[in-house]
Order: sequence, then C-alpha cells, then structure tokens
Amino acid sequence: VMEKIKIAAIQMPTVADKMENVRTVKAYLEKIKVEKPDFVILPEMFCCPYQTENFPIYAEEEGGPIWQQLSAYAKQYGVYLIGGSMPEKDAEGNVYNTCYVFDREGKQIGKHRKVHLFDIDVKGGQTFKESDTLTAGDSDTVFDTEFGKMGVMLCFDIRFPELSRMMVNDGARIVFVPAAFNMTTGPAHWELSFRTRALDNQIYMVGCAPARDVSAGYISWGHSIVTDPWGRVTGMLDENEGILLAELDMDYEEQVREELPLLKSRRKDIYQLAKNLINSGNSTESSPVL
Repeated sequence: VMEKIKIAAIQMPTVADKMENVRTVKAYLEKIKVEKPDFVILPEMFCCPYQTENFPIYAEEEGGPIWQQLSAYAKQYGVYLIGGSMPEKDAEGNVYNTCYVFDREGKQIGKHRKVHLFDIDVKGGQTFKESDTLTAGDSDTVFDTEFGKMGVMLCFDIRFPELSRMMVNDGARIVFVPAAFNMTTGPAHWELSFRTRALDNQIYMVGCAPARDVSAGYISWGHSIVTDPWGRVTGMLDENEGILLAELDMDYEEQVREELPLLKSRRKDIYQLAKNLINSGNSTESSPVL
C-alpha cells in the first residue's frame, strides 16, 4: 500500500486582533475539512503582527487562551495541527517564538522554540532584531505521529543545515516550517532554502507563511511551499491568502534514499554531528554521535 500523507498549509493574513486571527484558523479548518488533511500547518506568528515590540505584549504562557483554542481545533477536526508560531512567555518573563504541535485528540505532542533568532541588517534591505525581545530555544524538535516521527523548525532555523540534519538523524520524515521571509530575503532565498534542505536530507519540507499585507510593518513574502526528497518544488502559492494542499508519498522518500544513498554514505569517520545536552548545571556533555 502506498503511504500518502495529506497536508494543508494555511496562508492567512495576520491582523492586530489576536483572537480574530484564531477565529480565521477555524474558518479555514471548516473550509478544508472535506479534504480530510492529516496535518495542518499555520504561519509563523499567525496571531501577532510580526514586530519585535509586539511579542511581549501578545505573549501567553503555555496552556493560555490561544493554546487552548488550537488544541480544541485539532480535536474537533481530527488533525495534527502544527500551530504556526506565537509569542510564549515563561514563568521568568522570557519570551520565545514558539510552535506548539497538537495531535488528533488535541494533546500537545511537540513544542519548538525558535533556535536561531532573526537578527539581520541588509544594506538597502531590511533591519530586524528578534533578540531585542525574544529568547532563543535550545533544541531541535521531533514529535511522534501515527506516520512516524516529524520535525518542526521556525523560519530562520532553515538556514542552518545542522538543525534539519539533527531532526533527520532523530528520525524525522517530514520537516514543517512555519515561516515569514520578507521582501528582501524571500525572493533571494525562500525557494532555494526549501529545495536545498529537502535535497540534503532527502525529505519533504513544508513551509507555511502569512499572506502578504503591503500595509504591514513587516511584509511577508508568502509563497507557502512543499519540496520533495529529490529537491523539487511540488507545490507553491503566490503572495495571496490561500490554502496549499498536497499529498506526500512517503514510499517515494524511501525510494530516493535507496537510489541515491546520501544519508548512508556519510563519512562518519571524518566528520560527525554531535548533539550537546545542556543540563541544569549548564555544563555540556556530548550525546552519542549521530
């Protein structure tokens, strides 16, 4: 039996009213329920206009009102919901760019805090500094599903090949990427990044961005995307609001890995990617070499 996984990326607009964004998610889930997607992915900062000063204001603790709504939607529609991202605050008052993942019962099965903060200053382009208000996460994120393990990362994380490779080493079969490239980085690197990571790791990559709003303080490139294990773009939207539906053939992923055995051919005698385990004493010890 061919194993196919149905995904839906919701390229929605982000407005200033936090809960209106959450209601938009429900409207989309209602619209696509006949398609019976297995996974639904939302954009980065889907509930908060993407500006550093907004993050602490919009931030909620895990289990807060937006978390509860997403959990309820996952259960109501029987989907795995990759909840885009939202500002999360912890007990100490740190704010993170966080993606929660819920299973078909609405249970949280994954949580990724953006590891690489988006601090850029492109001449004649855009300046943006997430580290002004955000704290970085400290791990790769892989979660279990009925289809096996899946990975999730956020936007700027895709530019660091180590992170996706760690997820693949940890067994991820698809990597989901809520993201919001801008009008400088989008045309230059969006498609290239997704194709490259898919090719490197012989994996499906699914990117979901907010729809473009030219009146916003941060203008999203849009172009939610699916790339396959051969490095091809198999689906992509334009900048407008919409839904990207795709069926991912997981047998094809296995086939590519057999025919072009990149992952098996790595020279672990020459190089290795080791994972640092940061424990509470803040010392670092290396885990088994991957």
